[in-house]
Formats: sequence, structure tokens, C-alpha cells
Amino acid sequence: MGTACVQVYDARTLGARTTLAAPATDQPKGESFKISKTAFFAFWGVATASRPSLERVLASQVSGESEIANLRITEKSRIGDVIVTVLTAGLVVPRTITYEGTVVNPAVKADSAR
Repeated sequence: MGTACVQVYDARTLGARTTLAAPATDQPKGESFKISKTAFFAFWGVATASRPSLERVLASQVSGESEIANLRITEKSRIGDVIVTVLTAGLVVPRTITYEGTVVNPAVKADSAR
């Protein structure tokens, strides 16, 4: 059984405190980021050729005691992805994965709580 159709995002293994959503009344203050990477699947999406690492993407954003808040992960086929899929008759299926969120420094978080 292939795992190409399954993508697991586990915040417990990231090495930094990560939340998917903050309460609407208490939005975190920090530096926003948005990073897009491409995953490649083969044979009409049945096999995974390469997939970006969530850990590496977030590690490039976090330093020290920083936290990730409001993490949003979007996977979609952009027009270029569709063109590659059509030209290769589905042998290569690229998908664009976008990671968005806010890097919160605990010192800034403590100051805003006062």
C-alpha cells in the first residue's frame, strides 16, 4: 500500500512549540512568514518522489526559544504543476506546499501580556 496520498503533520516532532490556531481575540504578535516548496509524486500520485520536510522549513524560521503560532499548511496544484502533469501524462505530479505562520519570540509574548 502506497503512502503518496497521506501527509502527516505532527507538531510533537518539530522541536519548537507550535500551534495551528490562536484564539481570535488573542492573536500573537511576531514576524510572519510564508514559504512555498514543491513535492513531487510519480505514477499518477501513487508513489512519492520527494516531499519537503516540515521540520527543515520551520527550523529555518525558529531560533532559540521562539515559537510558531497560527501555522497553516496548504497543498495545491498551481498552473505550472498541472502543465507538468499533463506533459508527462501523469508520470510526474508536482504539488506546491505553502507553509505560513508567525514566529513569536517569548520575550515579546511576555511583554504583550502585561
